[in-house]
Amino acid sequence: MYSSTDTNIWYQSNREYLRANFDCVRNILLNYINQSQDESNVKPIDINQDYLRLEKIEAAMPYPSAIEQLCQNFNLSEFERYIIIFCAAIEIDPRFQNLCIKAHKDNNQYHPTFGLALDALPNAHWSALTPDGPLRYWKLIDLGSGSTLTSTSLHINERILHYLLGVKTTDSLLTEITELPFYTQQLIPSHQCLADSIKTLWELNPFKNSPPIIQLCGSEVEDKTDITQAVCQHFNLQISLLNCHRIPLKHNELEIFIRRLERECILEGKTLLLAYEDIDYSDKLQLSSLHQLLEELRCFTIVTTLSPLQGIKRQMIRFDVPKPLPHEQLITWETSVVELKTRLNEQGKYMPDSDQLLEDLEELTSQFQLSTSMIRRACAAAVGQLTMPSAPELKQALWQSCRVQARPRLDDLAELIESKLSWEDLVLPPLQKGILKEISAHVRQKTKVYEKWGFASKSRRGLGITALFSGPSGTGKTLAAGVLANELNLDLYKIELSAVVSKYIGETEKNLQQIFDAAESGGVILLFDEADSIFGKRSEVKDSKDRNANLEVSYLLQRMESYPGMAILTTNLQSNLDSAFMRRLRFVTQFSLPDAAHRAEIWRRIFPPNTPTEGLNFERLAQLNAPGGNIRIIALNSAFMAADAEEPVQMKHILRATQTEYEKLGKSLTSVEIAGWI
Repeated sequence: MYSSTDTNIWYQSNREYLRANFDCVRNILLNYINQSQDESNVKPIDINQDYLRLEKIEAAMPYPSAIEQLCQNFNLSEFERYIIIFCAAIEIDPRFQNLCIKAHKDNNQYHPTFGLALDALPNAHWSALTPDGPLRYWKLIDLGSGSTLTSTSLHINERILHYLLGVKTTDSLLTEITELPFYTQQLIPSHQCLADSIKTLWELNPFKNSPPIIQLCGSEVEDKTDITQAVCQHFNLQISLLNCHRIPLKHNELEIFIRRLERECILEGKTLLLAYEDIDYSDKLQLSSLHQLLEELRCFTIVTTLSPLQGIKRQMIRFDVPKPLPHEQLITWETSVVELKTRLNEQGKYMPDSDQLLEDLEELTSQFQLSTSMIRRACAAAVGQLTMPSAPELKQALWQSCRVQARPRLDDLAELIESKLSWEDLVLPPLQKGILKEISAHVRQKTKVYEKWGFASKSRRGLGITALFSGPSGTGKTLAAGVLANELNLDLYKIELSAVVSKYIGETEKNLQQIFDAAESGGVILLFDEADSIFGKRSEVKDSKDRNANLEVSYLLQRMESYPGMAILTTNLQSNLDSAFMRRLRFVTQFSLPDAAHRAEIWRRIFPPNTPTEGLNFERLAQLNAPGGNIRIIALNSAFMAADAEEPVQMKHILRATQTEYEKLGKSLTSVEIAGWI
């Protein structure tokens, strides 16, 4: 990195060096003109004096001039260097147009041509004119009009002219590039190890002019970007993030785009970063264009992906980027939380004692699998909460911030279920309610049991908290999941498995991977509804469809078992599930239709305290053989009827609401069920 003083000195001396080069080429042209016009009495100009002047200016520069960097980076010959300077001089120094007219002996030809360059400039060679030569291949010069190649006028490319003058600008064709800053934080040890491996690979550079693509594979986009930034900072390489969705799809346009993109990377010393995470792999045209771009580029290129990239015909070296290990997350939490101390003191609050703080942070680390960037953002967001008049305690503020961090990843993949229900709202037999409280204890105490008591040290397999809720519709399966989420202060996301399952081989697993990868950071409770759509009696594998179905089930169970949060399956028909699969689940509980006593209890709790009621007979209402879900709908509809009539909720309103609900369900309402209601 150079200081601002060095940069200012370089800018001034670079202009001086360029003008000195113009003078050198001007003197070469004057000698050529005098010689071609047989001005034998005119003494030739001593070009050596120009060379000495150039050496003197160059020696005082803090780093190489733009023209010398251009020549080195594009491997230009001395002759090609003179052509670049000649074409640049025409645009800047008005004296050169008259020189061109004299040299061509043509009043209309005031630009350089290949013919003039071959005749007048030192060490000329025909290969400089070829399409594969660097001048034309990299579009350092543009060709004008001319009846022959040698009579074609030459113009410096505008981007190259700005570069020679030291002016920072962007190629007009490359508007879909975002420049990323260098990484200023310390990488966690596991990620620093990866960054060091990439540095070593680039430093050794055994691949000459075609360095391999570096593929960073993992679920955390920010972690992969941080590693890229750290590597590029080491080499003082700028990072250009390319918008993969905006590259040209037509072959000719793509070829031009690739050439200009690589030229830009060479000019400015850039590394190209492509993020494949949100690529639509079903868009074959876009995928083909991206693959062609990667295969043809020869600059340093890093690709970030969720899973290994296949089908690229260029050497690629893959690095799997792991999520931060628990102890790395804990260290990041500890360093980030220290920054909150000042704000807490301003609010008259103080950090918990070191033992309590460590315990709180260990619980956060166990529940939320956040990247280092997400941890820092969670702490920053907690500051906002702590400055409010009714500020929560530090642990509560951090916990809530962690929940918020993970939501954007899941909002497009699953439905967030809001719940404010507690154990008191749950009407279940003691056995089922006891199992749910066991599940809650497993989630709350997993840090103590897994880490402090050492169960995780023996094997990390099967540490995921998994459950199956089975029973008819409306018996409280989703409601129970909502109670768990509220009691544990976690988000609940519902996934319709029938919408996830795909007829295309491998697509179901890909959909499930997206969901689990997005959920892992937030420690959310995942509720997979309609498990029947993917689970079933294990069948003999007769064809590829059977084999694929079993693979889908195995993948789902494997991800559930390794998921650091909690995953729940629901089904209406437990008998349809294979017992071998069920044995892999930690909890299985049956939600039966409520009996009369439980129905009466549901009716007693169904109306909120602010709802006016009159003359309700809960025992008579319990005669209605309906599950809790239908009872809730009936209660809600009866409340609307009573509100519209400006009356408290009465048995007559509930009767009308019941009739409406049964009509909707296509069920017959028996006289026994409504006996004595009105």
